[in-house]
Amino acid sequence: MKDEVAQRKIANRLKRAKGQLDGVIAAVEGGSSCRDVVTQLSAVTHALNRAGFLIVSTAMENCISDPEGTEDREGLTTEELEKLFLALA
Repeated sequence: MKDEVAQRKIANRLKRAKGQLDGVIAAVEGGSSCRDVVTQLSAVTHALNRAGFLIVSTAMENCISDPEGTEDREGLTTEELEKLFLALA
């Protein structure tokens, strides 16, 4: 993935998810309520899903903008992109 803007967005989302996961761990260790833990865990899941979808959509965008594969696309075929996308669904 060569798009530096997309890489920065993905890294930021993953860092946000990491911070949220630290919050979940602290909540569990601190004996927080089930509702609070599940709410925080849901936020982590959502952040990771968003990062995953951004990764796949960036790869798809690269395939559309470079259908001949003249730039490095990490060797992803349309079928592989579909499989990655469905893995997140």
